Amino acid sequence: MHERERWQLILTRLRDRGIVRVADLVGVTGASVATLRRDLAKLEDSGQLRRVHGGAESVASGQTPLTAPSFDASQTLNAEMKRAVAQGAANLCQDGDSIILNAGSTTWFMAQRLRQHRMQVLTNSFPIAQELIAHSANRVVLPGGELYREAGIILSPFDEDAIQHFAASKMFMSCYSITPLGIIESDPLVARAEAKLLSRTERLIVVADSTKFEARGNMVVCPLTRVSTLVTDTGAPPHMLDHLRQLGVEVILIDPKEAKVLTAA
Repeated sequence: MHERERWQLILTRLRDRGIVRVADLVGVTGASVATLRRDLAKLEDSGQLRRVHGGAESVASGQTPLTAPSFDASQTLNAEMKRAVAQGAANLCQDGDSIILNAGSTTWFMAQRLRQHRMQVLTNSFPIAQELIAHSANRVVLPGGELYREAGIILSPFDEDAIQHFAASKMFMSCYSITPLGIIESDPLVARAEAKLLSRTERLIVVADSTKFEARGNMVVCPLTRVSTLVTDTGAPPHMLDHLRQLGVEVILIDPKEAKVLTAA
C-alpha cells in the first residue's frame, strides 16, 4: 500500500471513530509500526490529526468542508475490483438511455466504459463530466452548485435546481458502505445530494466492490429495499448477498480477474 493510500485510510478511520490505534492500523494496512508512526507524524505536522499515546485522534479543521474521501485517493484503492464492477454495470446501459451517475471512483471507472454510447447522463461528479465530455458523444447534464475540489463533487445548497427537471431510467450509485441499515455515506452533504439524485429515478443500481460491505459511515442515503440491482465482485460476504436477495434485490456478481458476470440472481 502506498503512502498516500495509508494516509487516506488513517484519516477515513479517524473521521468514523475519532481515534485510531497504531496496532489496529498495522493489521489494516500491513505496514510496520515504525512506518505508521512516521505517517502519523507527517499527518500531525500538516494539521490533519493529533498524536496520542499508541495512536492518534481527530482534530477540528475548517480546511475541508467534506468528510468524503478525496477522489484521487479513492481511485487508487481496490482499483482492479472497481474496474471489474464498473464494466459489469456499463453492460446494463443502452444507447438512448437517460441515466444518473453519482460522484465516486467506481462510477468514474464506469464512465470510461461508456465512451461508445450515446446517452443522456446526469452527474454531480466533475471528473465524470470531464471524462464523458472529452471521450464520448454522450450528452452531459450537471447540477448547479459549488465544486468541492478534493472530492470532485458538485453540491447545491438549494432544493430547486437543474436535476428537478431530469427523469432517468436508472441511477448508478457508488457508496461509502453497505450495511443492513442501507446504503451509507460518510458526509451529510453528500448523503443529501445522493437522495436528491435518487428522487429522479425509480431504478437504483448500486455499484460497489466487496470492501464496501463494512460497517462504517453514519449517514443512511436509502434503505436496502430501495435498491433494484447490486453489481459487486465475488468477494462480497454471502450473508449480505442472501439478505439482499431476500429483499428482492437483483445481485450481479463479477469475477474481478476476468471482469465477467458469474451469477445474476
